[in-house]
Amino acid sequence: MKTRQLGNTDMDITPIGLGAWAIGGSGWNFAWGAQDDQESIATIKHALNMGINWIDTAAVYGLGHSEEVVGKAIKGREKPYIFTKCSLVWDDRREQTSNLKATSIRREAEASLRRLDVDVIDLYQMHWPNPEPDIEEGWGEMARLKDEGKVRAIGVSNFNVEQMRRIQKIAPIDSLQPPYSIIRRDIEDDILDFCEQNNIGVIVYSPMMSGLLTGMMTKERVANLPDDDWRKHGLQFQEPQLSRNLELAKLLGEIGFPHNVNAGVVAVAWALRHPAVTGAIVGARHSSQVQEILPAAELHLSDSELEQIDKFLAEYP
Repeated sequence: MKTRQLGNTDMDITPIGLGAWAIGGSGWNFAWGAQDDQESIATIKHALNMGINWIDTAAVYGLGHSEEVVGKAIKGREKPYIFTKCSLVWDDRREQTSNLKATSIRREAEASLRRLDVDVIDLYQMHWPNPEPDIEEGWGEMARLKDEGKVRAIGVSNFNVEQMRRIQKIAPIDSLQPPYSIIRRDIEDDILDFCEQNNIGVIVYSPMMSGLLTGMMTKERVANLPDDDWRKHGLQFQEPQLSRNLELAKLLGEIGFPHNVNAGVVAVAWALRHPAVTGAIVGARHSSQVQEILPAAELHLSDSELEQIDKFLAEYP
């Protein structure tokens, strides 16, 4: 796969990165249901063997468990770029809160380094701008971690333009991680333009809208999701959005058919088409899912194919 430079950093990343949200397993607020660790490790290794050169995780995924699994998967091999996040913390009762105080950020970074079993985190990201009054304090501590060499680059996730402007006064932003998909396009209004103008790398999450645009989701499958899968209660998985989203996935499958790819590949390629987007995070729980999505890195959608998608969105806003 060809690589793209991530913002102003010295990292050249593949257009697709492996997302480790779902491999955190069950037992926390935004779980995807149970997951076998050995299957997760095999999936990570397969992704790296196929040329993907970065993994995106977060401390809160599985309340530390995702980072531990990633650490085991990369042990003893050439290390890919490791991206993780801070700001969401939990206590002994597994209750989660947001904390951007400097002491908490540093404590989180040290814990992530231990769980991942690495000397340096390649990209350390502020997961959410909460509590918002503390974003400057948290960002200042992340800049210090970068200066100390504990992290290589620093970025944010789920920030708007005004929030990015505020912290830019303290230290440059290396990357932004926003949600972006055919279903969720709001960052096109101003955020992507701001990132382009400031050479901030953009790695988008949920380009397949958490599985809705893979072509594999059905109403029956949604109804039978386990109770600890957050999607069971997600807005886009409820009617009337669900029927509309499944029709969109059907269209993406039709577009992908002549290219011999599935709907999910088209959805990811659509996100990657935007010139401001550096890479897309693609979650996978099985090696076969990695194999299926790889063509998205090279697929170029024609103007007529993009027009088909725009027409659908106009008819079913």
